[in-house]
Amino acid sequence: MARMTTTMALALVLTGCAMAGGSSPADAQLKAIKTQTNISPAERKQGDEAHPQLLQEFGGAYKGPQAAYVNRVGQNIAMQSGLSRSPSDFTVTLLNSPVNNAFAIPGGYIYVTRQLMALMNDEAELAGVLGHEVGHVAAQHSKKRQSAATRNSILGVLGAVLGSAIGDNGGLLGGLGGLLQNNSMRVAQLATLGFSRSQELQADQLGVQYLRSAGYDPLALSTMLASLANQTNLDARLSGGDARSLPEWASTHPDPASRVRNAQTLASRVGARGGNRNADAFLASVDGVLYGDDPAQGVIEGRDFLHPDLRLRFTVPNGYGMQNSADAVSISGNGGQAQFSTGAYSGDMNAYISAAFRAVAGNASISPSAIQRTTVNGIPASYSTARVNSQSGQVDVTVFAYEFSRGQAFHFVALTQAGRGSAFNSMFTSVRRLSSAEAAAIRPRRVDVVTVGRGDTVASLARRMAYSNYQTERFQVLNRLTASSRLTPGQKVKVVVYANR
Repeated sequence: MARMTTTMALALVLTGCAMAGGSSPADAQLKAIKTQTNISPAERKQGDEAHPQLLQEFGGAYKGPQAAYVNRVGQNIAMQSGLSRSPSDFTVTLLNSPVNNAFAIPGGYIYVTRQLMALMNDEAELAGVLGHEVGHVAAQHSKKRQSAATRNSILGVLGAVLGSAIGDNGGLLGGLGGLLQNNSMRVAQLATLGFSRSQELQADQLGVQYLRSAGYDPLALSTMLASLANQTNLDARLSGGDARSLPEWASTHPDPASRVRNAQTLASRVGARGGNRNADAFLASVDGVLYGDDPAQGVIEGRDFLHPDLRLRFTVPNGYGMQNSADAVSISGNGGQAQFSTGAYSGDMNAYISAAFRAVAGNASISPSAIQRTTVNGIPASYSTARVNSQSGQVDVTVFAYEFSRGQAFHFVALTQAGRGSAFNSMFTSVRRLSSAEAAAIRPRRVDVVTVGRGDTVASLARRMAYSNYQTERFQVLNRLTASSRLTPGQKVKVVVYANR
């Protein structure tokens, strides 16, 4: 949250649709998928316009040496799609984001976050994820959902989002705040919407085919899916909730194991007989990559969000998950959703809160209650609530704002079912300033690739992880290990250590 605006952050994109249990859909005969064979000038123009917006929403381009490696792998796998014969037609960006995320948009633009890269264990898994996303573009999935997305009213989206937050899975406030204002914003938003069940299956199938044609092990997509599912389960334990309350990729899969089995079957159908994994080259590249939050954007430590540069801190309720983006911190749980961000502030708190409500409502009409004044940990604060009708019934929208100085203010926008605003009261009253010593103590983390020595075990190496809890579980998920895994001398593994700021 280095540079926040009142525009709501985009939702996570690596979001699929639930797979039914039982036999794998790939058990049926694979069907040919009609894909486009070129990047049109109109698509190129759309991508050129949307690219800066996506960089803004997802922390910007990562500047480390990993960027060139990801670009090379991404261009190679994108070439397998037939969209172009020139690698230079594809722009592959490693994003400086702490979220497990990847996506692609028409026009030859492909994205993966450094956090998702850190979860991978070889080059084939990187290629598999990027190939899956290119498959969505080649099959023109974004075009097929665009008309439905643009028909949604702001309050309709709000109701659907809130329904997901208190129901089976956690979404973010994506779609709010006027993200449909222009064409480039619309393309950026569509990049972050979930695909249908059949579209996810098609993208899996294309991704596996691209892996094979590029000479990689087609099973790499299934192993990456397994790691994502394991990471989501761990994130749920860390938040004190369950996987359904977290806005992570695999949280929308009630049976993620079936997705893994399906990808395995797809690999066998295309004739999986081994193939390159290129683990050594990948691990050499991922070594040193920033892991977790960038302190310049604020960090999440358990249920606390801390920003050393803005000198602020708050705590979310137990059982709620957080996602940090360049523009906002999004909070999601079974009782509702919220986002923490900022906007232009001239010293008029009434105008500031009104602007926050307008950003949520878009073209809809919202009538907030009278603004109330209070003080939170010595910080002047103001708040107001509006009750609106949505597709999921009545919803309370609360704006709780804080004046840090005459020229700087921050605020929460919280969505809850009508009459249940108390879900976030403890969070509203937890905001406080960080001292100089507290801010200086916040350090970044990075991936350190180490060689297993004689006597090293999972337990001994896990103790190097720069965390105070779940060290073993974090180490196992990061390296695709199980409780029964044994390490051998000479093997390379990843640990997360503190880095100098």
